[in-house]
Amino acid sequence: MPSAVSLLGPIVLVVEDDALLRLLAVDLVESAGYQAIEAGSADEACGILEHRADIRLVFTDVDMPGSMDGLELAVMIRDRWPPIEIIITSGVRGPKDADLPARARFFAKPYSADHVTTAIRTLVEQP
Repeated sequence: MPSAVSLLGPIVLVVEDDALLRLLAVDLVESAGYQAIEAGSADEACGILEHRADIRLVFTDVDMPGSMDGLELAVMIRDRWPPIEIIITSGVRGPKDADLPARARFFAKPYSADHVTTAIRTLVEQP
């Protein structure tokens, strides 16, 4: 019998403190055919990641309240959960390539929904 994860498709964790932007990102993920889980901060995202082994990609904003920002979250993900893919976005500051963890992609806000959807599909569907 197939697992519930395979029936629902890959899971994307959306990390964004702005509720409206988070809703838009969740809609983008779900419109692309993936299941979305929401977190309002990097700290909340860490708690989710510690308790779930089925998350395939994290889509995170850089600037958020709490003990870490989205870049620090991305570095932690690459260190603790290396198979998880990462997309980082920001409307305020763009990280230098050297600051991005391996395989992470960056999109400046406002980003193209088509470009982000293509990146999600590419990262999630790769072996």
